[in-house]
Amino acid sequence: MASSSLDKPARAAGKSEFRHQKPKPENQDESELLTVPDGWKEPPFSKEDNPRGLLEESSFATLFPKYREAYLKECWPLVQKALNEHHINATLDLIEGSMTVCTTKKTFDPFIIIRARDLIKLLARSVSFEQAVRILQDDVACDIIKIGSLVRNKERFVKRRQRLIGPKGSTLKALELLTNCYVMVQGNTVSAIGPFSGLKEVRKVVLDTMKNIHPIYNIKTLMIKRELAKDSELRSQSWERFLPQFKHKNVNKRKEPKKKTVKKEYTPFPPPQPESQIDKELASGEYFLKAHQKKRQKMEAIKAKQAEALSKRQEERNKAFIPPKEKPVVKLKE
Repeated sequence: MASSSLDKPARAAGKSEFRHQKPKPENQDESELLTVPDGWKEPPFSKEDNPRGLLEESSFATLFPKYREAYLKECWPLVQKALNEHHINATLDLIEGSMTVCTTKKTFDPFIIIRARDLIKLLARSVSFEQAVRILQDDVACDIIKIGSLVRNKERFVKRRQRLIGPKGSTLKALELLTNCYVMVQGNTVSAIGPFSGLKEVRKVVLDTMKNIHPIYNIKTLMIKRELAKDSELRSQSWERFLPQFKHKNVNKRKEPKKKTVKKEYTPFPPPQPESQIDKELASGEYFLKAHQKKRQKMEAIKAKQAEALSKRQEERNKAFIPPKEKPVVKLKE
């Protein structure tokens, strides 16, 4: 009895829930539900959304290299001014070489401390203040891609990183224009600032470049996607048929050995017996000479060799005393 009495209010609550649910329109397309309307912007987070502020104090700190000390010291008043607008305290410790950001009692936006953390991270990664301060906006995000551990060979890593930058920074500039992101290549990291969709493309291009895929292929694909996005009919369709399919050709250049072994033709007969020292002497007639005659012949051969070496050495010494050929004097015409 008790169980049946408990089930009744549960069923009644379930029915009341279904009553309040609005019926979904049948003719509405799924692609329309997934796409964001043109010109729609998320409303900014104001003090009215969180009038009581934050309960706990949050703080983040990051270290910066020695060469950034002079620039950070110069632009730190501007950093403090930008963060004070959002009620965030910022401190620069030159002794430890660190930057710290923390919330205050007046801070109302709970996510602004994460944006402040990203700001000091970007400043530590050699991004200028003018670009780094954009991270405090709602529609701007950042991504710090670590590329140092992707390639083991140092020379190969430097080559691929230079390939990402391109001649006079042209490849990087093209990537910035296509993704609407600011990209900064510094040391073992790549810092990117811009919209979420652009950051996703930048990460893909950077990782592919480190995997030995030339960035020009990805840039070409991005250019085609940009043109397709302008067409309202193609927005909801698949773009696979328009995008180029690049075949990955990995040509392995096999290193040739220093000593090449040439295979001889197969013969069933064994090689001829090599001549012994006595056979050679018999052929030349030395075998029949007496001991003192053999000794004289050896001495003559040694003296001939010595004379040849002496003449060569003398020629090399005399080279320094040979005057160089002078150019003929050209008489100037009046």
